Amino acid sequence: MRKLPILLTALLAGLSALPLSAHCDALDGPVIVTARKALAKGDVNPVLAWVKAGDEAQIRAAFARTLKVGALGPEAKELAEAYFFETLVRVHRAGEGAPYTGLKPAGLDFGPAIPAADKALASGDLKPVFDLMHGVLKPGLEARFKEARATRGQATSDPASGRKAVAAYVDFLHYVDGVYQAAAGGGAHAEGAEAEAHAAPAKPEPHHQH
Repeated sequence: MRKLPILLTALLAGLSALPLSAHCDALDGPVIVTARKALAKGDVNPVLAWVKAGDEAQIRAAFARTLKVGALGPEAKELAEAYFFETLVRVHRAGEGAPYTGLKPAGLDFGPAIPAADKALASGDLKPVFDLMHGVLKPGLEARFKEARATRGQATSDPASGRKAVAAYVDFLHYVDGVYQAAAGGGAHAEGAEAEAHAAPAKPEPHHQH
C-alpha cells in the first residue's frame, strides 16, 4: 500500500517541505520578528505570547538583560539581541515539547503552504489557501479512486487479479481516511514531536480482510 504522500500530510497539518518549526526558528520568522519589535519598543509583552506562562520570568529577565547590555554600544547590542533571540526560540521550542536546533537563516523556502497561510491571515481572504489545498488533494484522490474502480471492474476469480483490486481498494480508503484524520486534527499546533511524526514514514497499518 502506498503511504499518504508526505507533502499532502505536511500541507494539511501545517508543514511544508521544511518542518514548520523552521518557520518559527528562522531569523525572518514570526518569533524573531516579534522579538525585534519588542526590543525596539522596550516592551516584553508581545514576545511572552510565544512562551508558556511558566517561562515568562526567564524571558522577562533575558529581555531586561538584553536592553541593559544593548545600551553599551552597537556591538554589545548585536550580541545581546542574538542571545535573546536564541533564548526566546529555545524556550518556545521547549514549550512545544520539541528540540531546539538553532536559528535558521532568513529567506528559506517553506514551500507554498506557509506563505499562503500567512498571506491569508494578513489579507483576510482564505480562498487562496482553499485553492492550494484542493490542488494538492484532488489529483491524489482522483488517481486512487480511478484505480480502485478500474481494478474492481476488472477483477476475476484469479487470486492475483483479486489481490490487485483489494490493494487498490485499501489504498483508496486509507488515503481518504488519512487526509480526513490530518484535516480533522488540524487545530493542533503541529511542531516538535508531532511535526517529526508527520515527516517520518508512518508505521505500516495492519491490513484488514475486506
